[in-house]
Amino acid sequence: MLPSTTVRDLGVLIDSNVAMRSCVAYTVSGCFAVLRQFRSIRHSVSDSVFHSLVVSLVMPRLDYCNATLAGLPASQLSRLQSVLNAAARLKHRSSRYEHVTPLLRNLHWLQSPERIDFKLAVLAYRCLHGLAPRYLSDYIQSVAVSNRRRLWPLSSSQIVIRRTRLSTVGDRAFSVAESRLWNSLPTDATSASTLSVFRNRLKTYLFSQSFPP
Repeated sequence: MLPSTTVRDLGVLIDSNVAMRSCVAYTVSGCFAVLRQFRSIRHSVSDSVFHSLVVSLVMPRLDYCNATLAGLPASQLSRLQSVLNAAARLKHRSSRYEHVTPLLRNLHWLQSPERIDFKLAVLAYRCLHGLAPRYLSDYIQSVAVSNRRRLWPLSSSQIVIRRTRLSTVGDRAFSVAESRLWNSLPTDATSASTLSVFRNRLKTYLFSQSFPP
């Protein structure tokens, strides 16, 4: 029997080379299948009901375990973005040729790369504040307590970034991608006292990255 080139773990498809192409293809296919069903009822429901349907039945599929997609090339992320674009156009009843950025901004939806960053950053916050499982929090270590020789202030919210051999795979590891993202966030967000405050500040920051003024 030949070994399988793809395995499923907790509903996530993982390729033998960890390229995540199967996962992206499966996610995109499932989301568009739901959107095609929604298209048939679009004129029969109100905007608010349709928005609720998209948020409850499409977004969870798109965002499920999307932290595993950190560091993917733009060509893969653009496929995920195509789902958001199609949903935004369907919500606004616009044509496929209409510029989609204003539609996404109006819906206040983060774009695909920022949605992945949001998930990673929330996981980092949970790890640093004892709100995540041990098997995740063990990968996160504050700079302030790990290397006093560099004279980092004890109040520093920076995280140690582990060294990797391969940038194509190693830099996408949870401990590396999460740490680099966390260290790039503004102090106003990382110093938040509660998870809800952090999520609000984080989304505001990432939204400005998705849609620069």
